[in-house]
Amino acid sequence: MSKVAVITDSTAYIPDAMLKAHSITVVPQVLIWGEETFRDGVDIMPDDFYKRLETAKVMPTTSQVAIVDMKAAFEKLLESGYDVLGIFISAKLSGTMQSATQAREMLPKAADRISIVDSNSTAMAMGFHVLVTARAAQDGATLAECQALAENARDHTGVYFVVDTLEFLRRGGRIGGAQALLGSALNIKPILELRDARIESVEKVRTKSKAIERMIDLVVQHVAGRTPVRLATLHANAEAEARTALKTAVLQLQPIETVFASVSPVIGTHAGPGTIGLAFMAGM
Repeated sequence: MSKVAVITDSTAYIPDAMLKAHSITVVPQVLIWGEETFRDGVDIMPDDFYKRLETAKVMPTTSQVAIVDMKAAFEKLLESGYDVLGIFISAKLSGTMQSATQAREMLPKAADRISIVDSNSTAMAMGFHVLVTARAAQDGATLAECQALAENARDHTGVYFVVDTLEFLRRGGRIGGAQALLGSALNIKPILELRDARIESVEKVRTKSKAIERMIDLVVQHVAGRTPVRLATLHANAEAEARTALKTAVLQLQPIETVFASVSPVIGTHAGPGTIGLAFMAGM
């Protein structure tokens, strides 16, 4: 029986120490900025990205993981004796699932050793799928068992977030059901949820601090009665606010695990600086 290796894309933005501890492979999304191309989390990191964004006259765009990079990652793991489980950003948000499927088709002799799961999510909501599955793989779970676990995890995770402006989501075409909020008063801070791979508006609150408080309340309501709980705060160049939010949420939910993560440049391109998110896994 082969060991199982878990692979994901850079939008999960799982902290490096956790990637190493659980032998998780990450394939980078692509950031395109004018004439320059960067691999997300490899050639450009969050701090540099947000610093450059402050004065940029040309806005960045994004692209899915390159098929050649996906194929190379699969081959490396297969050659090391692993079966491979890929857990990737929702196909409704990115073409990365398509890249993974095409890369597997280019390896017909090993196709039955590669399973691919659409997380229906991204960021640390997807990251929790990856972590729980990678831990099971380390404990000896088979490829089929890992795939079933990853698919089950989709019903146990979610993410809410507060943005400073909807403009970045609008530019990137990822605004989904929050489209109706465009043109709202500048002091209105929308609370958004990634639901079924669509960005949906949940509530409108008058200040950012109150929006973050309400976001935490919504997660507490969503998680109610389900244990264990895992929490992650996500931030786009808003570290202090994110740390405060995590402390508040921890006091209310008593999670068994917490993760503090930046938003990767590719996700930051669409969410915009100042975004604060709270992702969770509950009941598994």
